[in-house]
Amino acid sequence: MARFLFAPVAATGHVNPGLPIAAELVRRGHEVRWYTTPRFEEKVCSVGAQYVPYTRAFALEEGRIDEQFPERVKLKGIAQMKYDMKHAFIDQMPGLYEDLSEDLTRYPSDVLVGDTATSVCALVARRFQIPLAIYGISVLLQSSRDTAPFGLGLLPNATPLGRLRNAALYGLVNRVIFKDPFDYYDAMVERIGNDKPEYPMLDFANGADLFLQGCSPSFEYPRSDMPENVRFIGAFLPSANPDWTPPDWWGRLDGSRPVVVVTQGTIATEYQELILPAIRALANTEWQVVVTTGSRPPSVLGLTSLPDNVIVEQFVPYAHLMPRASLLLTNGGYGSVQIALAHGVPLVVFGGSEEKPEVASRVSWSGIGLGFKTKRPSEAQIRTAVGKVLSTPSYRSRAQQLRQELLSYDAAKLSGDLLESLVHTITLAPAHR
Repeated sequence: MARFLFAPVAATGHVNPGLPIAAELVRRGHEVRWYTTPRFEEKVCSVGAQYVPYTRAFALEEGRIDEQFPERVKLKGIAQMKYDMKHAFIDQMPGLYEDLSEDLTRYPSDVLVGDTATSVCALVARRFQIPLAIYGISVLLQSSRDTAPFGLGLLPNATPLGRLRNAALYGLVNRVIFKDPFDYYDAMVERIGNDKPEYPMLDFANGADLFLQGCSPSFEYPRSDMPENVRFIGAFLPSANPDWTPPDWWGRLDGSRPVVVVTQGTIATEYQELILPAIRALANTEWQVVVTTGSRPPSVLGLTSLPDNVIVEQFVPYAHLMPRASLLLTNGGYGSVQIALAHGVPLVVFGGSEEKPEVASRVSWSGIGLGFKTKRPSEAQIRTAVGKVLSTPSYRSRAQQLRQELLSYDAAKLSGDLLESLVHTITLAPAHR
């Protein structure tokens, strides 16, 4: 029996991908502890993991980020991203570091498991000289000579001129645009009591002993310098709930007309960005529209009535909904995109914040739909894009191809095999010595 400590960011899109991994490890007889906030206690315990609570760390609350950090509301675009990097993530590192260090001192683990936003895990793993495994919750963000810097949403270019472009952009991003948060991160690492990090903030996972990327290779940009620790494992899919009772309107998804699913995920709650424009844009069309509001109830939309072809719910299980969907219209949440692909559903993505421009670019690049680097599309843009994807067979055909590729993976089993191998055969990387 091996002992694993999970410590991803305590947010739905970060926790959910790790639950099947933890469940598989528990099924194999391993001990799994999970460091998170009370909001996720029931979830982690449901897969057999032992809940480890935050004590010193600050608990971010998705859906209330603007309340917790009111200054970010005044910022937009890159300025808001830099603020989030510094205050929503880097400032939380000391509390996370102390909590994890205390837990590992009391309950030593064989492997520390984080996600692509938990750079503090690299510091803790190095301190305790234990292997570090990271699972990807979004696109690969590590730097590469064949790609532009993460966050710009530019297509890859591995030609000689493209690599010159990429190098110049990395210089601009690292030494100018994001110099402030990157320097802030380096200073925080030293403040915690560590040497200057071996890898920059966004590349910290390069020092992990294992990196589990939750997609198939065809959705990710090819890289001639792909880190050796990266393993593609396919998508983690939610299981159908046999006790789920379909709502009264379920019969409207009978295949008689295309079904367009609309979501902004669980964190983006400014519904004027996509959901409300989509309702207006798709009203009274030939399509059946199903809107999910995520972390807040439909009443927050302020609608007194709905078009006849539009249904709004806070939550509908994707395991039941996606098999009936013809298209997913989304702001680019990575988990939702992968679930749609696992069902062969093409996409329209309007993503203009966080990593979402990168998701939008990959949707267009891979041929599975249309991606736009904006989070406030016009009604005309929405209607035109949805109509084009639904009327162009190549998008569904390509989505079906990626579905077959994803179905060739058993993400949970493969993750379990790789993590067990890490325990049995690990040779510590220089970052951990």
